[in-house]
Parts: sequence; structure tokens; C-alpha cells
Amino acid sequence: MDLQPHIVGRPSRGDLVAGLSVAFVLVPQAVAYAVLAGLPPRSGLVVAGISTVIAAPFVSSPLLQTGPTAITSLLTLGTLTAVAASTGADVVGLAALLALLVGAVRVMVAVRRAGEVAYLVSEPVLVAFTAAAGFVIVLSQLPNLLGTSVEAGGVATRAALALLDVGGWNPAAILMGVSALLLVLGAARIHPLVPGVLLAAAGGIVAQRVLSTSAQVVGVIPSALPRLSLDLPWGAVPALAVPALVIGLVGFSEASAIARSFATDAGERWDSDREFLGQGVANLAAGLVGGMPVGASFSRSAVNRSAGATSAWSGVVTGALVLLALPFMDVMAQLPRAVLAGIIVAAVVGLLDLRPMLELRRYSRQQFGIAVTTYSLTVLFAPQIQWAVLIGVLLVIAAHLRRERKLVIDHRMVEATLHLQPIGLLHFGSVQRFEETVRELLRAHRGQVEHLIVHLDQVGRTDVTGALVLRRLLREAAGVGMSVEVDGLTSTSRKIIGRVLEDDPLLPGVLPGGADGVGSPWDGLPFGTGQRG
Repeated sequence: MDLQPHIVGRPSRGDLVAGLSVAFVLVPQAVAYAVLAGLPPRSGLVVAGISTVIAAPFVSSPLLQTGPTAITSLLTLGTLTAVAASTGADVVGLAALLALLVGAVRVMVAVRRAGEVAYLVSEPVLVAFTAAAGFVIVLSQLPNLLGTSVEAGGVATRAALALLDVGGWNPAAILMGVSALLLVLGAARIHPLVPGVLLAAAGGIVAQRVLSTSAQVVGVIPSALPRLSLDLPWGAVPALAVPALVIGLVGFSEASAIARSFATDAGERWDSDREFLGQGVANLAAGLVGGMPVGASFSRSAVNRSAGATSAWSGVVTGALVLLALPFMDVMAQLPRAVLAGIIVAAVVGLLDLRPMLELRRYSRQQFGIAVTTYSLTVLFAPQIQWAVLIGVLLVIAAHLRRERKLVIDHRMVEATLHLQPIGLLHFGSVQRFEETVRELLRAHRGQVEHLIVHLDQVGRTDVTGALVLRRLLREAAGVGMSVEVDGLTSTSRKIIGRVLEDDPLLPGVLPGGADGVGSPWDGLPFGTGQRG
């Protein structure tokens, strides 16, 4: 697999138009997502330009647009809130360091050709987390939408206090925030290229300047261009390690979903390793310029494709335009925070759909339970939602291991021969029950069994523990005078069991030509007397 940067030719007219169209959306979103992450607007604007340009030569999907995103910003908020409180470090430096660590995680995955870890977070956990994260983001924006000044408590507490503080609601903020929300949603229904986000931001600035309302505004945005710096709170690396891993993997799910969708539509192959690399170098660059973790945006990527982008040059154009606009960002100083809240809520409305999660009830009650647990914990732990993801992943792993422990052991006595057939997986989780069942059968048929045959054609997979326990049982049977045989080794079980049993001096001829699973003596024997482990 080629991980070298590649971007050839010159930008097409479609790339230029798409790059400009996305830039119109990106600038207000960058400010909004920086505020969502608890950072100054400049943090979002800087990475909006740098990360988009840096990622372009590496991405697998040329239509993917990188930069600040809602879910990554929420994960960043939770991390910064906890780590800043425990270390006392400045949140801006922590955000930059977190971006570096996220970038390192993703680049490492790419270099190790381990892109399949993108699927480590199961679908039930992912759909539940995404829906819950959208709900948490809406809750986090309620104080800004209502124009209240509630500061104490967590996300849910602040939202509740803001709703109850009716006397503190700011009518002007509510009007502008709701108008921005409706404008963005309405523009998207008309056509993806209608710049609803830009129109909402521009309208909010004009309204604030003309009416001079009491609504809170963004404030001064430094216009200096980004500069490289490694003056970061390195002592906070241990505290940021786990959140960086979660953001590195969970935050990548949005990029992978977008890129896979685009690749499928175009009939092309998607390269997860290359996508990890593109998102990794984008985050490394974001950290070096004092920014924040970034990801891939579905809404901006959709605008990019609709505007006629044909290559990764559109991302370069978008990033370059944002960087060129940085010295003039003081025009956004009067942008009301309520308008930013409306823009953010509009961006996550689509995440609130619970139907994908509720649909799981039809397929698996267990997985639906895991999804409900993940959703509940995400809301409960907010803004430290990374722990909900980790718990969800652990629950899925536990459920998987519990399922793999189930082993059916069919048996049948034919004259003086005891036939055993384990069905399932023979590994460390199920082998104890297998061992107990075999010993019980041998005791029950003591003095009757002269020959023991273990049929493995229904064993899907085994490990060293399973193979060693099988050998021990065969040795014990042989030690009391039984002839023993293993039959029907499949390709999945032959590799380990064959090595463990082959040439064993205590088990001569235990594999008498039955390693291909053909002509098993079990064929034709009646079933129905199996024991389950």
C-alpha cells in the first residue's frame, strides 16, 4: 500500500468552485466548533485552514473535507474540562497537545497497516454514541440559544438551569439563534450549495451591529497568522493518552463513513490506512500551530461533492482561502454566540434520529441493551463522553466472549466406541466446560469405552489452550488403555491442533489421515444427545 503524498495536475474549475463554497461554510463552523470545544474562536479558524491543506495530499477520498467537527469538538470539550481542572494547564495548550496525540495515534495506525481498527467500535455502540452526542451538543447550546449566563454544573445541569431561568432569557438572542437555526436548515432543504451557514453568520453580525442588542458576542479574534510551536504542557500527556486514543478511533468513524459512501457511489476502493494517515497528519499539523483535534465533516464533504469537486485540490483551495481570510477575521467579533449555537444545533439535528438504535431491538436484545446503555452513559457522563464509548466497547467484547463460551458437545456410543463432536469454538473461554463434559462421559461409560474418537469438523476456531487441553484428555484416555483418534481437522483448526498433536510420543497415530475432514466416522450417526457447555 502506498502511503506517499499524492496530488497531481492542476485544480479544475469544479475544484475552485467547490473550494470556495466549502470555505463559506467552514469559516463560521470553525468558530462555532471552537466555542463548542471551550476554546477561543481562533483555535478553530487556524486548524480550519491548516488541516484542510495538509490532509489533501494524503486522503483516500479526494472529496473528503477535513477540519473541526461537532462530535470531535464535544470529545475535546470533555477532555479539556477534566484535564485542565486536574493539571491547571491552559486549555489552548492542552488542545494543541491533544491534537498532536490524536495525530500520532492515527499515523501509527496507518504505518502499522492496521486500518481495520476503524471497526473496533461496533455499530450498536457507534449509532447510540452518535445519537447521544448530538443530544448532548444540543443541551450544551441551550444556554447560548436562550442568552442566559449559566456557568456552573455539567452540560445537563446548565441546560436545565437555563430552561428554568425564564427571567434571564434574552429575547434578542433567542430570536437570532432560532432564526440562524431555521435559516441553515431551510437552506439545506433548498440545495446543498445554498450557503445557509454563511448567511446566518452574516445576518447575525449585521443584526448585532444595527440593533446593538445585549446578546453575548464572540469578541475580538486575533488576526495573526499561525506559527509553529512545541511550547506545550507535555506533563499532561499521561492524562490525555486515553482521550486521544478514543478521539483517534471514534472520531475517525465519521471520516470512514463518508469516504466509504463516496467510494461506493463512485465504484472505487476505499483505503482505510491511507485515510488514517490523512487524518493523522492533519491533526499533527493542527497541534503544531496551537489548534485543536480535527476530523472529516459530512456536511462540508457533501457541499464539496455537490459543487463539482473532482480532486483533492478542492481541499487545498478551501484551506488556502481560510488562511488568506485570517487577517480579516475581526469582522466576526460582533457575531452573536446565539447565532453560533443555532449553527451548531442545525449541524447535529440529523444525529438525533433514534430509529437506527431502536431498530436493533428487532435483531438482538443484547446489542440493543448495549446501545441503550451507551446512549445513557454518554448523556450521564457529558462532557466526559469518551468513557461512555470505552464502556460500550467493553460491553460488546464481554458479550462476544460470553457468546463464544457456548460450546455444544454431541456424543454417541457405538458399540465400544465413544464419538465426541464439539460444535463451536474450542478456546480458553469454552475449554473448561469441554474438559468437564469429556471427563463426565468417560466416567459414565467406564469399562465400556475401548476407542475414543473426537470429531473436529464442526470446530470453527481454536487456540493453544484448547489444543493443549484436548491433548491432555487424549493422553489420559490413552493412559487407561483406550485407543484415541482425532478426526476431521478443518483448515481453521489444523494449524494449532495439528502442531500440538503431531508426533506426540504418547499419542501415536492420533491423526490417521483425517486432517482434511473427509470421510468422518461421525457421518450418519444420529444427533440429539449433545451436551452444552
